[in-house]
Amino acid sequence: MKKEKAGGVPLKVLETDRLILRWQTAEDADFVLKLMNEPSWIRFIGDRGLRTTEDARNYILNGAVAMYENHGFGLYLAELKEGNAPIGLCGLIKRDSLEDVDIGFAFLPAYWGKGYAYEAASAVLAHGKEVGLKRIVAITNLDNASSANLLKKIGLHDKGMITLPNATEEVKFFAIEF
Repeated sequence: MKKEKAGGVPLKVLETDRLILRWQTAEDADFVLKLMNEPSWIRFIGDRGLRTTEDARNYILNGAVAMYENHGFGLYLAELKEGNAPIGLCGLIKRDSLEDVDIGFAFLPAYWGKGYAYEAASAVLAHGKEVGLKRIVAITNLDNASSANLLKKIGLHDKGMITLPNATEEVKFFAIEF
């Protein structure tokens, strides 16, 4: 699972049967804007306040790209091998509010129920283990049964409820140790 260079910037991180998972770039701003304004994103992840392509570009540069630079990982753009259409995000995140690295994912609703999230999340989890992470965690809203089921399917265990710092609502907490 080698990174390929395009214009000197590492892009491809993982490849599965049907997907390429690669670093996000500023050129992905229109897709990120669309995904983060999906009702499902807003309901289950939260409104990030992105309203313009420029907002999304800044979010990518200050979020994902900064995380790649600081940690060597982040949320990767998941795109179909066939046609290179972006369909979602999946990757590893280091949040200040969690001790461990967590796995996150979100896909456009048109690609739900087709196994893409499972395929991407399984590859990301295996990659995390390969690079030496000893534990990966995840959080979901109480009513996000689909994500909770996917986390269990890829091997994470339900560890109960937690409240993150500066939050008021509890979230479900999952973990896997290698």
